Amino acid sequence: MTTIGYARVSTVDQDLTIQIDALEAAGCEIIRCAVPVREAALQLGDIKKRIRIPLVADIHFNYKLALIAIEQGVDGLRLNPGNIGARKYVEEVVRAASERKIPIRIGVNAGSLEKDLLQKYDGPTAAGMVESGLRHIHILEDVGYNEIKISLKASDPLMMIEAYRMLADQVEYPFHLGVTEAGTPSIGTIKSAVGLGTLLAEGIGDTIRVSLAADPVEEVRVGREILKSLRLKKEGLTFVACPSCGRADVDLVGLAKTVEERMLPYSNLDIHVAVMGCEVNGPGEARAADLGVAGGKGIGLIFKRGEIIRKVPEAQIVDALMEEVEKFAAEKKLEQAAAADA
Repeated sequence: MTTIGYARVSTVDQDLTIQIDALEAAGCEIIRCAVPVREAALQLGDIKKRIRIPLVADIHFNYKLALIAIEQGVDGLRLNPGNIGARKYVEEVVRAASERKIPIRIGVNAGSLEKDLLQKYDGPTAAGMVESGLRHIHILEDVGYNEIKISLKASDPLMMIEAYRMLADQVEYPFHLGVTEAGTPSIGTIKSAVGLGTLLAEGIGDTIRVSLAADPVEEVRVGREILKSLRLKKEGLTFVACPSCGRADVDLVGLAKTVEERMLPYSNLDIHVAVMGCEVNGPGEARAADLGVAGGKGIGLIFKRGEIIRKVPEAQIVDALMEEVEKFAAEKKLEQAAAADA
């Protein structure tokens, strides 16, 4: 079952641990760092000591960087064995990885397929991606290494779906899923949900990364929502709001947007919040949530676990709801503390 959020920080710098903390708070469970130069590789050990989630080094072309990363104590490598030179270099990396039981993820991208495969398939195709992936897999298998994960990413969701399906029929290695270069959040979220969601619903995939032209924290949030929508992840905030319609008696769109923004600090809290705008579906949805709002003419009913606990003017709905969220969070902490002491 896929339960891992995945995000990438593009550079290794002094602020990296701050970025990783923010990503972890949003729900990231594995962090991948690009390691373009030796100086970056040498920082990985210190970074590893200051973070709480597994650290993966993203290596391209230079096998020596992979060796340094392994020495620094990383938990995994993203590396294409066909791109780091002679077989002896691959063997050297494999020996070091094997000693520390470090998995290697092969990353195939439709935008960087080998020239002969582009010619053979007349451009990037799912079949070409699969052939590229098998090439890299066979290199590692030939030197006796099977701690492998593989990704087949494309900016076209249909191409990546087809590629993963094809490879799933040929190998049993774990898959890392992603629609690469998906675009801005408005477009990329849809493409990622279609590509990742289709495969995950079919039982294909072990880790995911949402690729957006946005803050990596937004990538993690989108990834969590994809997993939660498929019930592959249950922890954290579940937020629902009804669409705008003629029955809404409050500014539903503005209300929902404000509540969503105010709930961001509570994204890891196990809570179901519903914001509803009318008396038709509103009460039912609000009652089904841990906390909910059902809007009326100029007022809002605040629900907690199915019971109406407050009736407030429309202007006070958000503040009243957030007061209840804070109380709910405090109750959760007490419950967790009691469970830990039991």
